[in-house]
Amino acid sequence: MNPLSTRNNFDSSVATPLQVALMGYGNAGRIFHAPLISSVPGLQLACICSSQAAAVQADWPQVRVVEAPEAALADPRIDVVVVATPNASHHALAKAALLAGKHVVVDKPCCVTLAEADDLLATAQAHNRVLTVFQNRRFDADFLALQQVLTSGQLGRVVQVESTFDRYRPQVPVRWREQSGPGSGLWFDLGPHLVDQALALWGVPDALSLELASLRDGAQVNDWFHAVLRYDNRHGALRVILHASTLVAQPGPRWAVHGTRGSFTKYGLDPQEEALKAGQRPQFAALDGWGQDPQVGEVLRLDRIAGVTAPVSVRQAAPNPCGNYLAYYAQLHDHLRGLAPEPPVSASDVRAVMQLLTLGEVSAAQGRFVAVPGPKADA
Repeated sequence: MNPLSTRNNFDSSVATPLQVALMGYGNAGRIFHAPLISSVPGLQLACICSSQAAAVQADWPQVRVVEAPEAALADPRIDVVVVATPNASHHALAKAALLAGKHVVVDKPCCVTLAEADDLLATAQAHNRVLTVFQNRRFDADFLALQQVLTSGQLGRVVQVESTFDRYRPQVPVRWREQSGPGSGLWFDLGPHLVDQALALWGVPDALSLELASLRDGAQVNDWFHAVLRYDNRHGALRVILHASTLVAQPGPRWAVHGTRGSFTKYGLDPQEEALKAGQRPQFAALDGWGQDPQVGEVLRLDRIAGVTAPVSVRQAAPNPCGNYLAYYAQLHDHLRGLAPEPPVSASDVRAVMQLLTLGEVSAAQGRFVAVPGPKADA
């Protein structure tokens, strides 16, 4: 699978690059968005809105820096606004950008409530603008590998999935994500990634259960979660477990997917985040080695052989495609230019993730499974 296959017919010389304004230069803006936007042909990082002008100019001397969001929104040359600010500010900034006639990318999560997300989606539709969310982990190497394994049918009917994102961060840092307030905590930090991946693979569940906890000394918000997505459809039961913790010194598998004919297991995290943190910048025209995961997953397949009573175990390395976060912005560009039918994350995808994040909070507060309304998965 080539995550950049949508650009086979793209010619960067045909049109003036789309001008992009980045709101915020914290970790999300500095580590992810600025390097990725600047590396995709057809996009130009034209403006960064930040109070840290010196830090921005040190990294991006050719990019205009403004402090007030209004300055970027009033610029008729700006085509796309990327909102990479604290979660509680997403709704107001994204709505202002839509009303100013800009297409909008919001760093996950879209907002802090489903009502806010619905308001943004309605505003985008009314103004014929694109609203999408940065779900970069659709382009993780292990996620792309799992997609290939599922498509191959080697596992049979999948019955149990464990998607785990554990880290060891015993000290509580001083930052907004760790302070009590709307949209803070691990569920709204890593939850959107794991929920989006589950929805992309298995669709909307029938019900959801979520447990939250604050385990570290001095923790003000949840730093541990355990969610169970329950699927009860005509193809048989499926349970998808989403788990994350900040106090795991020796993580288990990132993925453990079990089916009627075999299992897929994968250890370790996609390497792109660490590479970006180290200051590496992927080059669109020379991606050799970028996103190559050194920890390859394994497929354990149970095959029945004629004349043998018990199934025979066959272990083999899983596919190991390269991850590529550039593909997110490449597909966004191509959609805005009419070269791709959908943005990388559609409006219905945006709403589905926010619905589960919100229902998860209800489940955690009430201590029970809650039903998920809407169309259900049929696979």
